[in-house]
Amino acid sequence: MTAAAPPARRTRPQLHRARSAPPRIRGSARDIPTDSVAIRRRARQNRCVTDLALDDVNKQIIEHLQRDGRMSYAGLAKIIGLSEAAVRQRVQRLLDGGMMQIVAVTDPLMLGFARQAMVGIKCVGDLRAIAEQLAAIPEVDYVVICAGGYDLLVELVCTDDEHLLTLLNEAIRVVPGVTGTETFMYLKLAKQTYAWGTR
Repeated sequence: MTAAAPPARRTRPQLHRARSAPPRIRGSARDIPTDSVAIRRRARQNRCVTDLALDDVNKQIIEHLQRDGRMSYAGLAKIIGLSEAAVRQRVQRLLDGGMMQIVAVTDPLMLGFARQAMVGIKCVGDLRAIAEQLAAIPEVDYVVICAGGYDLLVELVCTDDEHLLTLLNEAIRVVPGVTGTETFMYLKLAKQTYAWGTR
């Protein structure tokens, strides 16, 4: 009586992946190369905000918040026809993308800042660099590069005449490239609105 030979071991064929193939992420409906994921993430980050967010729904959100910045997510959702969570997500994307800000707009003249002025500034050299230096001054709340008789317009909010003089003499006129200034004092704020809608 002879012993039967044991069955031959079956070996699984080895699959050799080409070295050039990128690693893959498993667990989804289809495997996606990780380098493709990274490229898509970079592409999403590089898209401009208008491509990312400015659709008809977000235009409605912006226009309603321009009229009433205190409107609740629930109120927006009811008007626009989305869920509250969807509206909250859209608003956050608009804020993160820099397309809008939600702030309390005040009249400085009524809050103890007795002097508010627009300063027209004439410059030589790089206007962008000069504008950046002026924008870094804490009392400056508005800087614009413009055409016409002035190169820059700068709005100042001050407590009194001495404060204004100090800013003009020690902060603005000493900036390299500034050659002349003219100050326009505010007497009364007649209109200030941000409800210009969207296009």
